[in-house]
Amino acid sequence: MRERFRQFAPKQKFGGDKAYQGEAQVTTPCKKPKGGQLTDEQKQQNREFSQQRIFVEHVIRLIKIFNVARERFRLNCLNYKPVILVICGLVRLRIKALILSC
Repeated sequence: MRERFRQFAPKQKFGGDKAYQGEAQVTTPCKKPKGGQLTDEQKQQNREFSQQRIFVEHVIRLIKIFNVARERFRLNCLNYKPVILVICGLVRLRIKALILSC
């Protein structure tokens, strides 16, 4: 992922795990210092960050339910983008339906 940062504007921000700590464009959770503890504010920030991150992880899981997105694409490579866009559209419809029913 680090190689692809150059493709985006410098102001573009990403959320990542602790492996990306120190990167300018990546927001990461607070790491507990050696022999220390996190403050209540840092714990709250980590909790909020993980709530946003888990939503993204669930969306990725929904996309991977379709085997086309999980496995090697066997059709003509020109068809990949339209197929993935249809899958993402179906997932968006499903998420919207789930949000409206709650």
